[in-house]
Amino acid sequence: MRITEVIEKKRDGHRLSCDEIQYFVTGYTHGEIPDYQAAALLMAIVLRGMDDDEVRDLTMAMAQSGEVLDLSDVAGIVVDKHSTGGIGDKVSLVVAPVVAALGLPVGKMSGRGLGFSGGTLDKLESIPGYRVDLTVAQFKDQLRRIGVVLTGQSANLAPADAKLYALRDVTGTVPSLPLIVSSIMSKKIASGADAIVLDVKVGTGAFMRTLEEARALAVDMVRIGDAVGRKVSAYISDMNEPLGAAVGNSLEVVEALATLGGHGPQILADHCIQIAGEMLYLGDKCSTLDEGMRCASGALTSGAGLAKFRELVEAQGGDVRFVDDPARFRRAPIAWTVSASSTRYLATMSADEIGLAVVGLGGGREKKGQQIDHAVGVVMHAKVGDLVHTGQPLFTVHARCQADADSAAARIGQALRFSDSPAEALPSFYARISAEDIR
Repeated sequence: MRITEVIEKKRDGHRLSCDEIQYFVTGYTHGEIPDYQAAALLMAIVLRGMDDDEVRDLTMAMAQSGEVLDLSDVAGIVVDKHSTGGIGDKVSLVVAPVVAALGLPVGKMSGRGLGFSGGTLDKLESIPGYRVDLTVAQFKDQLRRIGVVLTGQSANLAPADAKLYALRDVTGTVPSLPLIVSSIMSKKIASGADAIVLDVKVGTGAFMRTLEEARALAVDMVRIGDAVGRKVSAYISDMNEPLGAAVGNSLEVVEALATLGGHGPQILADHCIQIAGEMLYLGDKCSTLDEGMRCASGALTSGAGLAKFRELVEAQGGDVRFVDDPARFRRAPIAWTVSASSTRYLATMSADEIGLAVVGLGGGREKKGQQIDHAVGVVMHAKVGDLVHTGQPLFTVHARCQADADSAAARIGQALRFSDSPAEALPSFYARISAEDIR
């Protein structure tokens, strides 16, 4: 088999066989196929697409390019969740301990932020000492002992995805549905979860900008998971404004702790209850989704989720004093609040601009490996649909210096649109998609 023949076949719009896809993934992972030929095939896939069988074969080839975890010796069923990324999305910090506190193990390998989208690992690292580099053996041992793990992806899991994504990032081949689906699902399959809940974001602060794009991604991921024997469901959720109020690493951890303590923003709590309820239902811990949501809500109000988060932090080397007293988190020296200049309705906001403002403050990365400042960020005091009165706080910028605060405030101010007429609040969710829906 020759890689040029595989490239030409896809270039001309033909379907690749399972053997051809396996040959490409294995050859590129082992360095036998050079970047320029791999990039040519990726571009052919972007332009010509892939059918369901090809996407399934690509996903499995990538998943099997390294170690595939078997967690059956740890628990009868392990659940995971994945978000496609958004602004202020700290849901994993809440739902993982809540679900684990109710007796359903959660094993999650998360990523870092890139661009305007924040990363779970960066948020967790704002807790001094918290380790995100657990080995597979440590991952399984902790999952067995306390029922929850939040760590980074092992280099041995789906190494083909890491290598292919780095190439896609610099060759204009990121926006391809087959490549996005295979990238996400290969990692989830390799990490050993039996049931996976997907949170597909849509809107100005998401990579999927339209409902049609988000639905197509959600359907394809659910279909692939179902085809390889995983229990998968997906939610399409709004990302036209930040989720909750806080955007920025330590600010988001503090907000997650408040939510676990039963006094966080209600819109964030409701979102987490829905996702956690789905995890409990999909993981056979609860017989219905409604029951799962009731149980998740109870774990928030009782403090059980917060206690499990404290146990998680302690297990992974973090300083639990920061859980017990969030005032310990390092604060940026400048906290600059911008207030409304008139009484009007907040009609829309460009969530991506808010995320980019936080990146500009130093709270995110514009390239991999860049150091970030965990203390900086933004807290939004109003949501779309709110009537804001003259002098009412709109947002607070947490910055290293006044010049940074002024720059971020100007950018966020331009991202907000006001109206004299009432504006509708944004929905949390647009759709739920299960395997039964697409069979």
